[in-house]
Amino acid sequence: MTTDPDDALRWEGDEPEAPTAPAAHTPPAAASPAPAADEPAHDEAPATEAPAVTAAESSAAPGDAEDEADEPAGVGNAALVFYGIIGGVYLLFAAGWIVGGFRLRPRASLLLGDWTYFPWMWLAALAPVLWFAATWALTRGKASWIRILALVAGAVLLVPWPFVMFGTVGA
Repeated sequence: MTTDPDDALRWEGDEPEAPTAPAAHTPPAAASPAPAADEPAHDEAPATEAPAVTAAESSAAPGDAEDEADEPAGVGNAALVFYGIIGGVYLLFAAGWIVGGFRLRPRASLLLGDWTYFPWMWLAALAPVLWFAATWALTRGKASWIRILALVAGAVLLVPWPFVMFGTVGA
């Protein structure tokens, strides 16, 4: 942040090519040593001195285009919308496994006790959430289509079959 009170009245640095990092600000006292007392002070800069380079000109250096090309492109809007929708589908699948699992419990209690049924039911309910998290973590840095393919494959594999077969009321 600058200490110049007139800085808000200037248009400098509003160009789209302006650097995103703030320029280093050095106090005027520390910028150049004070002239010695026996030397005369110069009011004007010598004519041979090069003009000062503005921040906008220095940011347009040829090496900057290469740096911008090295940065990975962000996720597109369509991919973000897809991730939101598929994340909601996975949460609905988790709820479907819970509802379907509780609806299936009376039928399953003929073969299994509650102590064996409930841990597997809760693992099945957590499977969509775990699949989404694992896919997100394991496909980091890879192409977007790989992540989308893994999420779609998980949506096909993790359909809550007890909910689909018996529904909320039962067949």
